[in-house]
Order: sequence, then structure tokens, then C-alpha cells
Amino acid sequence: MPDVYKIMVDAELNKAFDVWSGYLDARTGEDPEVRADLRALLESARTSAALGDPAYARTLLGEMYDEARYAGLSFAPEEPDPHAADCQARDYAKDGLRQVLPLQLREDLDALALHLHVTGRRLRTAPGLDTATREDILYVCARASMALDLAHLTAARRELERLDAIARRCGIEP
Repeated sequence: MPDVYKIMVDAELNKAFDVWSGYLDARTGEDPEVRADLRALLESARTSAALGDPAYARTLLGEMYDEARYAGLSFAPEEPDPHAADCQARDYAKDGLRQVLPLQLREDLDALALHLHVTGRRLRTAPGLDTATREDILYVCARASMALDLAHLTAARRELERLDAIARRCGIEP
């Protein structure tokens, strides 16, 4: 089994690298010295990632966001919230995953992702659910999403069975 987690980490970093490269290549008229510092940080982050240290690369990217904010660069990228960052990483990882995962596994994962989306949406929009049930729904959906992201079919199915049980308990067709 390929290291799907590594593909996701690489995708997250590559997305950030591409966003920062696009910004630094644009002619925005903002402070050239700060932009030069940001470019140096970006190259250091790329080097760290290439040398197998994604944690340090993420630290450097965090410094880039901080430095741009501190310098008041109005056109600089803003750090995405965790949900947006996950969505962007998934989008970038699609191509990498397609190259390493067998076709049948990809189709099974896609079918489970569709089931998760539909059932999760039905539950999240259901009227009259108490707070504890809504928290359970969010928790199980998050666990199922993680399992799907890591191409762990067994865990994803188990979480979707839990979600279906919640749906049946709430009188909603899974």
C-alpha cells in the first residue's frame, strides 16, 4: 500500500508553495525587500520538504504568513483555515493518488465519499436534532473523511456504518 499520508502532506505543502510562488512572481508594487525575504523563506521551505522534513517546511511557511502580515502586504496570501487547507490538499492529492491507488480501491473510496457527503448533509440539515447528536454527526463525518483521505477502506466503512446508525436513530434514510 502506498504511503497516502505522505501524498497528502506533500500535496498540502505543494499547494502552499504554488500559492506563494504565484504571489512572489506577481508585480504587486509591495516592499521588494520583504518580498525577497519571503522568497528566501520559500526556497528554504522547498529545500526542507525535498530533504524529507515537512514539519520544518510547514514552520517556514508559517513564518512567511506571519512576516507578510507584519509587513502589511495587502496582496500576500492569507493562511487558510483548517477546513480550506484540507480541501485544497485533497484537490492537489487527487492526481498523486490516482497514480498509486488501484482502480477498484479508488472507485470504492469514491462511492464511500459520495455516501458520506449525502448522508452527512441529510443529517446536518435535519431539523430538531439536539446538540449532542449534531456533535456526534460532525465527529463521525470527520473520522470517515480522515479514513477516506488515508485510503483506509475498512475504517471508512466502519465510520459510515456509525453514521448510518445515527441516521436510522434520527428517522432519516441513510
